[in-house]
Amino acid sequence: MWQDLAKAFCLMLVLEGIMPFIAPARWRNLASMLAQIDDRTMRTIGFASMALGAGLLFLVK
Repeated sequence: MWQDLAKAFCLMLVLEGIMPFIAPARWRNLASMLAQIDDRTMRTIGFASMALGAGLLFLVK
């Protein structure tokens, strides 16, 4: 189980690194826009992302 978790973490790092590698200026713009979003909206986006990820994982598994 720990090995699968480590693989998932490594894949997440690869996916997270694609945008800054391909378009650093655009990624910097996005990061500055995210800094201006209020906490409630950020939590809603985070929850939706987690729910979507869990749902897709359920379908794939």
